[in-house]
Amino acid sequence: MAYITSRFILVKRSVSTLPHLSQRFKQTESEIVQMFSVPNPEESKNPQEKWKLSRKDPSVRMLDERFIRILKIFKWGPDAEKALEVLKLKVDHRLVRSVLEIDVEINVKVQFFKWAGKRRNFQHDSSTYMALIRCLEEARLYGEMYRTIQEVVRNVYVSVSPGVLSELVKALGRAKMVSKALSVFYQAKGRKCKPTSSTYNSVIMMLMQVGQHEKVHEVYSEMCNEGDCFPDTVTYSALISSYDKLSRNDSAMRLFDEMRENGLEPTEKIYTTLLGVYFKVGEVEKGLDLFEEMKREGCLPSVYTYTELVKGLGKAGRVEEAYGLYKNMLRDGLTPDVVFLNNLMNVLGKVGRVEELTNVFNEMGNWRCTPTVVSYNTVIKALFESKAPVSEVSSWFDKMKADGVSPSEFTYSILIDGYCKTNRVEKALLLLEEMDEKGFPPCPAAYCSLINALGKAKRYEAANELFKELRENFGNVSSRVYAVMIKHFGKCGKLSEAVDLFNEMKNQGSGPDVYAYNALMSGMVKAGMINDAHSLLRKMEENGCRADVNSHNIILNGFARTGVPKRAIEMFEAMKGSGVKPDGVTYNTLLGCFAHAGMFEEASRMMGEMKDKGFVYDAITYSSILEAVGNVDHVKHV
Repeated sequence: MAYITSRFILVKRSVSTLPHLSQRFKQTESEIVQMFSVPNPEESKNPQEKWKLSRKDPSVRMLDERFIRILKIFKWGPDAEKALEVLKLKVDHRLVRSVLEIDVEINVKVQFFKWAGKRRNFQHDSSTYMALIRCLEEARLYGEMYRTIQEVVRNVYVSVSPGVLSELVKALGRAKMVSKALSVFYQAKGRKCKPTSSTYNSVIMMLMQVGQHEKVHEVYSEMCNEGDCFPDTVTYSALISSYDKLSRNDSAMRLFDEMRENGLEPTEKIYTTLLGVYFKVGEVEKGLDLFEEMKREGCLPSVYTYTELVKGLGKAGRVEEAYGLYKNMLRDGLTPDVVFLNNLMNVLGKVGRVEELTNVFNEMGNWRCTPTVVSYNTVIKALFESKAPVSEVSSWFDKMKADGVSPSEFTYSILIDGYCKTNRVEKALLLLEEMDEKGFPPCPAAYCSLINALGKAKRYEAANELFKELRENFGNVSSRVYAVMIKHFGKCGKLSEAVDLFNEMKNQGSGPDVYAYNALMSGMVKAGMINDAHSLLRKMEENGCRADVNSHNIILNGFARTGVPKRAIEMFEAMKGSGVKPDGVTYNTLLGCFAHAGMFEEASRMMGEMKDKGFVYDAITYSSILEAVGNVDHVKHV
């Protein structure tokens, strides 16, 4: 009782405890017997008759309840052992399982389990071990659970059936002990258990949950080599999902055909996964044909199936068909869920169909769907992209908070980016402060939008302060943020600061990307350092960073501005030779260069090439040509 006394010594009681109740009684064997005796004269005459009574007899239940009570009060020890003896409860597998189901501390269960294992004429079996393993898992004593599982596998007297092995693998999988689960699987397989399809499925599903998709294929191959262990629909479903995750789309399709050849009917999940595969590789018609086949075969599509269809059709630009699915779904009596509706709104928002998007949002309540933060983010993003009034966007943000939906980091990022693009930088800065007040970590995307907006407004010092703040609070800054800051340093003539940032990126180990290279080259061209910029372009490609059309256009513009048409033409030809397709900016830059150099034949030829490629020359270029022609005429007249 010393344990109980010390446990409660810090608790202030309103009623004092009597001294004789705070000390443990020294009970004799007869007193313990008396505690558990039922006041029945007949039972005292024939004690063995009591044990022959039905389990439904109330006296038996009373004795069981008394044993449970003594176990809870005195834990496991001599008193509880004496109770078992007095009650004449035989220590067998059923009793052990029953005790392990009692709501007592896990230590009591472990001590009882160990005590029972030492009893004469008793040996734990897989059922008692599994009962203890479940208790240990519930108590999150994963180390003890693994040691117990090892004991099961190594104990020559305990048989491990395929079903038990499946449960062992699942328990270790739930505890994120995947390597140990595989070790147990192979130990049991090598010693005492021949796995079935269900056992292999347990291993495969565990590997799926932790993203070890390559290992899934290995286990499947091993399963097929067993000779008498064949994959079922659960196996195929897991494998097709794994191949989908690994983008091994052809393998997923082959497995689907193999499954049907083996006489297995695809489930709704398998059909849906393969639909996603077809849409991912751009085989939209095959995906739609599979959907029709699914319905013909009597496999009812689920909301999950319709969600994949909406996503696939939206990605293919077939928005009208995606929206039509919503109507078909309702017609067929299937109720949409919030994930389906969010995906549909996303598809509508990307093509600017804001009115239909908001209609879907307003209909969510009809299907008992509560809008989530994703729902509101989708609406807000679509409104910004459709150039809706900022006041309308702000009202949706207010509605979101009024409805009790907490804005996420992404919500703030969308709003800050939108406000920056609509020249409401001060409002964006206030939102950044609000993010900080709410405890959100620094959001690189939000900072990037603000730094860019401040740079465009020629508030370079403020942009630099924000950049420093992000670097101090976030640590490693993304290359995109660096590129934005390098670009604005170049624009305001602070090329040395731009170079320092560029070198800082290299020292971080992440390495500059194409945006950072382009930003620095643009600054060099602006400073008249054309040859240095051209050298950086070559170094960029040597370092494995592929130049894009903007990279070439920057250097081309530099040569054109310095009136060196020969080098501009060489750059243009090198650009086409590298596989980079010229765009409208490329052609207009060259036209301007030819016009200023009086190379009208080359300009005429370039205009023809532009037309053939589907490009048009802009007003600035056309004005340059007219101005150049006017200057030539003026010279001739003079």
